[in-house]
Amino acid sequence: MGKGRGETAPDVKIVVRPASDADIDAVGLIEQASFSDPWPRAGFEPLVRAPRCLFVVAQEAPADGIAGYSIARWIEDEAELLNIAVADEQRGKGIGGKMLDHVVSKLEEHGIRHIFLEVRDSNTSARELYRSRGFRELSRRIGYYRRPTEDAIVLAWRKGA
Repeated sequence: MGKGRGETAPDVKIVVRPASDADIDAVGLIEQASFSDPWPRAGFEPLVRAPRCLFVVAQEAPADGIAGYSIARWIEDEAELLNIAVADEQRGKGIGGKMLDHVVSKLEEHGIRHIFLEVRDSNTSARELYRSRGFRELSRRIGYYRRPTEDAIVLAWRKGA
């Protein structure tokens, strides 16, 4: 049977680990390719060591190179998922789901009970991933995104919901 969307080949292992300074260039390239209004490379550098920030990268083992990244920050028992992206050539392997599961688990370890995020209205694959992990639509931010202008859907996850 072939590998379908969201499945990982049996001989491929996805490793999610804390980001390091050495990962910033690869993260920047994924960011540029993934978003129409990307963060600048310099925006990632302080997040590697920022307090109350979870910045992780995903790698396929035994291959090397960064396959994706995610960034979340928190205060008290609430967190915001700032970014999650997977390299174009790595999509469809379950990497986004693996990173999201890792991030939610790590945030729970920090006592987080609520996670919020914004996602483009048209990003149906991301919206489905979030829905599959228990995120629910909370509100809409009209014209939130640029290039092109588009609404953001605000999603929320609550521990135990």
